[in-house]
Amino acid sequence: MGRRRFSVAALLVVVTCAACQSEGSPAQPSTTTAVAAPAEAEPTVIAADLDVPWGIALLPDGTALIAERDSGAIQHLQANGDTTVIGEVPGVAARGESGLLGLAVSPAYATDQMIYAYLTTDDDNRVVALRFDGRSLGEPAPILTGIPAGSIHDGGRIAFGPDGKLYVATGEAGDRPRAQDPSSLGGKILRINPDGSIPADNPTPGSPVWSFGHRNVQGLAWDDADRLWATEFGANTWDEVNLIEPGGNYGWPEVEGRSGEAGFVDPVVQWSTGEASPSGLAFQDGALWVAALRGERLWRIPVGGDGSLGEPQSLFEGEYGRLRTVVATPDGAVWFSTSNRDGRGDPAEGDDRILMLRP
Repeated sequence: MGRRRFSVAALLVVVTCAACQSEGSPAQPSTTTAVAAPAEAEPTVIAADLDVPWGIALLPDGTALIAERDSGAIQHLQANGDTTVIGEVPGVAARGESGLLGLAVSPAYATDQMIYAYLTTDDDNRVVALRFDGRSLGEPAPILTGIPAGSIHDGGRIAFGPDGKLYVATGEAGDRPRAQDPSSLGGKILRINPDGSIPADNPTPGSPVWSFGHRNVQGLAWDDADRLWATEFGANTWDEVNLIEPGGNYGWPEVEGRSGEAGFVDPVVQWSTGEASPSGLAFQDGALWVAALRGERLWRIPVGGDGSLGEPQSLFEGEYGRLRTVVATPDGAVWFSTSNRDGRGDPAEGDDRILMLRP
């Protein structure tokens, strides 16, 4: 397998247009005032020369796994800065926005050595479980299949919640009515047990659906009070950050952004599509951190103890290009990745990269 090295002392410390504004066309000039990060908070590159890194998952030893969307490969970012391909997930059929997407590590990894991946096949999007023994990947075992797939709006973020359940963010794959269809897995946030079975306390018995009415969710994160937040791509006008309620209907395609209509949950934050195209999401240092693709920046949104959100701050606007994934590390850092080699960006030397910021 290939082996690449990027010096990273920090790791030793450890952690549009209406029809196509899905992951974002080139950004239009923003009307939002950017807030510069303090000089001491400038990010450090910890990995480079990656091929569209999409999912990033931290292992208990402080190293990380990185899913490359188009190649279907998983890289192991080690504590000394080496990145090594540990295997390719079989069956990945990358096209447009689809491919090998989210990664998650089992909460019981120390004993079960299981990791989870969200991927697109020729027939669907699905979640698989794989064993990683520290050296190589085992064969994938499907635990959730039949998620609608397409060249756009594939969702793809997966994350374990504080309750030990696996949450799965999906998109409607370009077919808008799916988001409101209770029988479809598209346009939803799903909640399953690690073995793929359905928790007994889900909103609808026998259904993995946790919330619905979503266009394309690519970010999931819990705050200190275990509230679930999600980022969502809009179409014509508004991108969103939503506070997720079990059984909540978030409106798509009936509404976009805040409507105030009965029966729909309004977003807590909304941006114009040129400012965001929000993908990855993490909670760290009392704030939500949002990676913006079309907006080419990192958003920081303070979270109050009561769940209220402060004024969003725009960081690093235009400095690193399209940003895809954000990860909060146990030692208080924030990692974020570029997505300039995804066919919609302008790659710089070293792209795609993962950077580390210490708030």
